[in-house]
Amino acid sequence: MRKMKRQPTHPGKIIKEDYLTPLSITIKDMAELLGISRKTLSKIINERGSISPDMALRLSRAFDTTPDLWLNLQKNYDLWHAEISSKEWQSVKPIAPHLLHPNA
Repeated sequence: MRKMKRQPTHPGKIIKEDYLTPLSITIKDMAELLGISRKTLSKIINERGSISPDMALRLSRAFDTTPDLWLNLQKNYDLWHAEISSKEWQSVKPIAPHLLHPNA
């Protein structure tokens, strides 16, 4: 398993710094364009909300990107936090390869 050295950037920060600020778009106007509440977008921008598949589709349409971009940003952020916030997952014992692939 590869270990990420630094915390990945939350997709909300990317929305704010790479799109809203340079394009001078307000959270209110962007939320309206996306068809969501200002509160929902504000939570994402302030890194308290996550990118759902539906939101990834909306963002990809608005910013001419792919939904995968937004989902991968969120996945990387979530995995990094899960890895550092709990060590319980490390107690799981790997299943022996010959049990996973008995005919190999």
